[in-house]
Amino acid sequence: MKKDTVCVHGNNKNAFDERTGAVSVPIYQSATFKHPALNQSTGFDYSRMQNPTRLALEQTVAELEGGYEAFAYSTGMSAIACLAELFSPNDRIIASEDLYGGVIRLFNCVSEKNGLHTDYVDTSDLDAVAKKITPDTKAIFIETPTNPMMEITDIAATAALAKAHGLLLIVDNTFLSPYFQQPLNFGADVVVHSGTKFLCGHNDTLSGLIVVKDVALGERLRFLYKTIGSCLSPFDSWLMLRGIKTLALRMEKQQQSAYKIVKFLQSSPKVKKILYAGIPGSKGYDIMKKQTTGFGSMISFEVDSAATAERVLKKVRLIAFAESLGGTESLITYPTVQTHADVPLDEREKRGINDRLLRLSVGIENAADLIADLKQAIGK
Repeated sequence: MKKDTVCVHGNNKNAFDERTGAVSVPIYQSATFKHPALNQSTGFDYSRMQNPTRLALEQTVAELEGGYEAFAYSTGMSAIACLAELFSPNDRIIASEDLYGGVIRLFNCVSEKNGLHTDYVDTSDLDAVAKKITPDTKAIFIETPTNPMMEITDIAATAALAKAHGLLLIVDNTFLSPYFQQPLNFGADVVVHSGTKFLCGHNDTLSGLIVVKDVALGERLRFLYKTIGSCLSPFDSWLMLRGIKTLALRMEKQQQSAYKIVKFLQSSPKVKKILYAGIPGSKGYDIMKKQTTGFGSMISFEVDSAATAERVLKKVRLIAFAESLGGTESLITYPTVQTHADVPLDEREKRGINDRLLRLSVGIENAADLIADLKQAIGK
């Protein structure tokens, strides 16, 4: 099936609902399940390990990503925290230097304490990545595009490097979703999502997803998953399934509006820099054309002064000044004091996360209305 059909119907493996004919997957709000007899199981024993509603979600996302198995977590951060448990003390991972601030906080404040060390590098520079590999390196963790500077990493080339050194390649695919990008098809071993964002798409549910293509790796994660217990609830799993039904429609609509907003921003004298993966000739554009079917709807842009940035955040009316991204409502974020507040100032400035940078998540509103709101907020 094509991806937009999978979004609506899942992967048609939900045989446990065939007797009812339910079009919408039921919410199995049960903590435990009866055993038919000793040493027999229906396939569901305890909801921390597996739940029918959550299984339907996991099968749908695995199908969309082209993976063997998926795991649904209570948040994106809990998914990445579980991934960190694959490693042992004194192991090292290489990570994109431009990452979501919450992941940097996890790696620096929790994983480091537990003996897992992180080497940050510009992963769009393959030679720089190769120079960071040591005998203790076990994985490469990338975002592409990155948050918030929209840096692009060549997944296939990085996967080849990882395979040559026996490393796992983990790709955070939150910004593009499996509708526009499928990292497993380019050699990645693990895909992670903040399902809160585009997969859910309605700014109303927290979730995280991990997808793998290797059976043995899936078994290791299943053990960690049931042991740590950070699984997604049945109701939130149902909300995620409902959100995914419109993923294709939303991604296309949001991208169309993003193109129009970029053109407006290019005409504004107060906008000095625009970071959007879909601008022809921009860094990473050709790689995006090779490994994605779309450029998404995340735009970062730098205005002429901190005063202008503050004015935008105060004056927007239709666009909400709020954290998060990927939902039906357009949201604007100030990374230097929100998503990346825990990153030291000198590191933020070095990466371009300054007091003039804004990050816009384009929703499904009419593009003309969004442009009018930005125009009045930015001013002349």
